[in-house]
Amino acid sequence: MRVYEPLAAFAEPERSYWQSYAAEGPRLGAVDEHRARLADLTAVPPLAVPEQESRDAFVHEADGVLYLCPWRTRLRSWLALSELTDELPPSLLDAVVPPVVRAQAESDWDRWRAQHPDGRPWILTSTWSIPVRWFLLFAEEEREYIPAGTETEVEGVVEAPGHEDGDGPGSSADAREESTGVKRSSAPVLRYRTPMAQARRRVARGFRVLRETLDAGPLVDGVEEVGRWLEEFHPRSLVELDYGGLVHAIPEQRLVADRSAEEVAEGVAALREGDPVRAGRYYRALTERWRRVQELQFAN
Repeated sequence: MRVYEPLAAFAEPERSYWQSYAAEGPRLGAVDEHRARLADLTAVPPLAVPEQESRDAFVHEADGVLYLCPWRTRLRSWLALSELTDELPPSLLDAVVPPVVRAQAESDWDRWRAQHPDGRPWILTSTWSIPVRWFLLFAEEEREYIPAGTETEVEGVVEAPGHEDGDGPGSSADAREESTGVKRSSAPVLRYRTPMAQARRRVARGFRVLRETLDAGPLVDGVEEVGRWLEEFHPRSLVELDYGGLVHAIPEQRLVADRSAEEVAEGVAALREGDPVRAGRYYRALTERWRRVQELQFAN
């Protein structure tokens, strides 16, 4: 999930840098960041966190307004390493990221946080699934589905036809065409995009309903956490939920039929109307479908 802030939200000298960056034309995309991080992790010893912060961003223009979503790869790597520490058993964690590498990364992160107490990522990432609470920010009419093989104008670097632009299983992007802003997608795209004001309003309404009808727990706490994250950004920002590399793991016919945001909205509406049975049906169907996707991470 990404937040695109308008150029005016950035203070100088960062604003001038991003303005020049956006004017340069085709640039690196998500797959390039993904491949660079994989290369770092396969090095000996592995580089768990980049030594320097990324100076790249996703760029979007709408209605004459320039929006940017900085990658902040170093910060996101620290956050991901923290989550990995909680998810993996010690023996496996030590094999993936040796203790000495983790200790150095944690020391660097402590020093960075002391210098940047208000630092936050513009991008939230979830592997192998999308948290149900994220769909609360979007409406069905904001859903955008682009089938594989469709010619589209792209933001950022333009990949040559026949190559993937996703960041998930089976993706590759070795060739680029920078002479055109049109590509024929070799993988489908599924995403939602909404104004920040709408996202905040939906989160606030959803949180109020969940808090009044459900016991305290991960779902309610997670919605509150997302709401706090959104408050950190410019009120005229855009919020985007992109399925990213998951389009390689989910059959295309299931992507076409996917209406997760609509199901979440229907479930919340059922709770608001005092119908927990109907709300439970929506929630079980949604979580079961995403559980099947998440279990692919254990596939041989």
